[in-house]
Amino acid sequence: MVTFSFICIALLLDQLLGEPRRYHPLIGFGNLAIFLEKRLNRFQADSTLIARSKGLLAVLSLTLLPACLAYLLIGYLLTGDTLFNNQGLETLFAALIQIVGLYLCIGRKSLMEHARAIAIPLSASDLPSARQKVAMIVSRDTRKMSSNEITRATTESVLENANDACFATLFWFIVGGLPAALLHRFSNTLDAMWGYKTEQYLQFGWGAARLDDLLNWIPARLGALSLALIGQTKIALSCWRNQAKHYDSPNGGVIMATGAGALNIRLGGNATYHGSIKQRPVLGNGRDALPNDIERSISLVNQSVGLWLALLFLTVLLFNMIL
Repeated sequence: MVTFSFICIALLLDQLLGEPRRYHPLIGFGNLAIFLEKRLNRFQADSTLIARSKGLLAVLSLTLLPACLAYLLIGYLLTGDTLFNNQGLETLFAALIQIVGLYLCIGRKSLMEHARAIAIPLSASDLPSARQKVAMIVSRDTRKMSSNEITRATTESVLENANDACFATLFWFIVGGLPAALLHRFSNTLDAMWGYKTEQYLQFGWGAARLDDLLNWIPARLGALSLALIGQTKIALSCWRNQAKHYDSPNGGVIMATGAGALNIRLGGNATYHGSIKQRPVLGNGRDALPNDIERSISLVNQSVGLWLALLFLTVLLFNMIL
């Protein structure tokens, strides 16, 4: 029940406060990652083995170290002699660390705010503003995007990033507390920074991409199942089964194909990255996505998070009854 309470409080903080506008720890983490990458990544000189080894060393250092420190700190507060010399105060401090830490790992409201900031000018046919806003959340070229392309990109981002910002974060917190949630969040951040298949990051970012794929494998499928249960279940499961395997991301394909099917709309299709057109399969079913589908995707994700909370509460209640 403690874990459930921590999650509820962290989600409430996220809803009330959103993402910190200044001094967010992930900004400092990102700056540290940039510092290390500039000094380690010699993509024009290093062999594949050397580049991958350097990247993997950087990833493990930046993810395992803070996770271990969080584990030791929380464990020390709960079991060791501390400056407080007051077990009740120490337990409260450990709880606050976990709640605030989880709140900072969750990015649900921030994701929704970014998506709505695109939907507003898009609905008003203000394509220049919509393009400018969508460029903040996607890596594809946005300068010549049509209304349909902006809608698809935004809806895909809501679905895919819901796994990173909500489902995976909650899953790893349930499994291993704050240390596991930090491990996932930091690895996901590094994948977002280094996981590109460009000359600069193809080898150096290999470790970040693989670790992120590993940590998201189970949460993406649990998240996809919850999207399917909330939306058009039969269509969503069919899209998952038939379309996800054709997508180049083992986790993104699952969550986006299922989410598109749950909304009964079409996503995916070709997109331009770094000046080149990338061939991507069509995901989902039914009509093309419309601007109002951005809000529908937000609602689908929010209801799915609610489903997770309900199931977690019932699981804890049943477990306590058995004991």
